[in-house]
Amino acid sequence: MAGLYFDELAVGQRFNHAIRRTVTEADNVWFSALTHNPAALHLDEEYCRTETEFGRRIVNSAFTLGLMVGISVGDTTLGTAVANLGWDEVRFPLPVFHGDTLRVETEVVELRLSRSRPNAGIVTFLHRAYNQRDELVAHCRRSGLQLRRPGTAEGHAAEARRGP
Repeated sequence: MAGLYFDELAVGQRFNHAIRRTVTEADNVWFSALTHNPAALHLDEEYCRTETEFGRRIVNSAFTLGLMVGISVGDTTLGTAVANLGWDEVRFPLPVFHGDTLRVETEVVELRLSRSRPNAGIVTFLHRAYNQRDELVAHCRRSGLQLRRPGTAEGHAAEARRGP
């Protein structure tokens, strides 16, 4: 298990993920087809060359989001996540193009114990993706339910029964 338990995380902790990924045309076309997204921005090179400000196809932003979060999993939540609770403040300040190589950084921005699950806590990550020119191309806040280290839940359960 590569991920970290809730108790091993700290607000302000940062991860510079070692995995980088060059996005290919196949990634973009397959993902767009699999998700039934027929937008010409992703699939029609001629349209993009003549009708858009980009001059070429842009990568489906849902792929960029998934890749950004996916790259973070091995260092943060692999084997220790209970559930993804949601994404907030998802932004794509610049487009991603075929051939761009993305790297990802993650920061822990919030931690709190779960009130309903003594064996888990809620962690909020801030993920940022950069292209090969170190330009920010995507960022989001992601909240997840993360397991606590085995043996720590009993103390939390006793605290919860005692009350404030």
